[in-house]
Amino acid sequence: MESLNRMAIELVDEALDFAEELRIRAFELDSGATVIDFGVDALGGVEAGLLLAEIQTAGLATVQTTMGEVAGTPRQYVELTTDHPDLALLCSQKAGWELGVGNYAGLGSGPARALVGQESEFEAVGFYDEFDMTVLAVESEELPHDPVAEHVADLAEVDQGSVFLPAFATGSTVGSVTMAARAAELAVFRLFELGYDPRNVVSAHGSAPVAPVAYDEATAMGRTNDAIAYGGEVHLRVTDDEPDSFAEVPSSATEQYGQPFEQVFEDADWDFYEVDESVFAPARVTIDVLGGPTYVHGETNEALLAESFDL
Repeated sequence: MESLNRMAIELVDEALDFAEELRIRAFELDSGATVIDFGVDALGGVEAGLLLAEIQTAGLATVQTTMGEVAGTPRQYVELTTDHPDLALLCSQKAGWELGVGNYAGLGSGPARALVGQESEFEAVGFYDEFDMTVLAVESEELPHDPVAEHVADLAEVDQGSVFLPAFATGSTVGSVTMAARAAELAVFRLFELGYDPRNVVSAHGSAPVAPVAYDEATAMGRTNDAIAYGGEVHLRVTDDEPDSFAEVPSSATEQYGQPFEQVFEDADWDFYEVDESVFAPARVTIDVLGGPTYVHGETNEALLAESFDL
């Protein structure tokens, strides 16, 4: 497999070439690192969100929109398909890099994580990237600054001038689109948490509604997580049959199922370490065992989505 970061850099170049059309803005920090504003101060849009989802998955996934319904109302959905779920989803797309640099806080996703390789997924997959440039997508209310770029460069072991930081707020169009693209990733990660070998997931397809944009970050975090937990649907093809694990994948398998995520976060005083990771899962999952049975678990909850989306 070629470098995930090299493939992502090619997509970053596309974003820079079409920045005006995508309604995004790029600028260089004093350190030489490049910040690309996809949805903090920049307006962004659906196309920008789709491209960023491709960057987050290092070009190993096809990402597109479709039309569906939520509670009888037309709604845009994001669909993501990959034949490399271990690399594209766990080793790249997952928002596994917690950025706490001085007073700056954010979540990092993308192939820069594969240059660092400190998370347990990389040992399980057996993949560590090598490249002299890197991309880390940053989810935050604030644009990243030089100390953030320095932190990323140090851990990824690249020059600061070789760091690219696409940034977006949860409460933006890009935030709603990229979150809807995470349904498959959360299903594969949930399987991994349950002890399933992620290399045995050979393809993944996910779909979730695009949550209405809320410029209030608390509302946005609730809506975007509700979109997956109560509207997200995933289809996986796997090689090994482990029915007990499969039954625990959807959000309905958790004790907190049925609560809007804004309430879940409030109950935890917005301390995400106090939120059970198992709640971050899609609503319904179909798992095809190659040469074996097919399992379907979970259900969508359009009534809760209608309330969350203020329909």
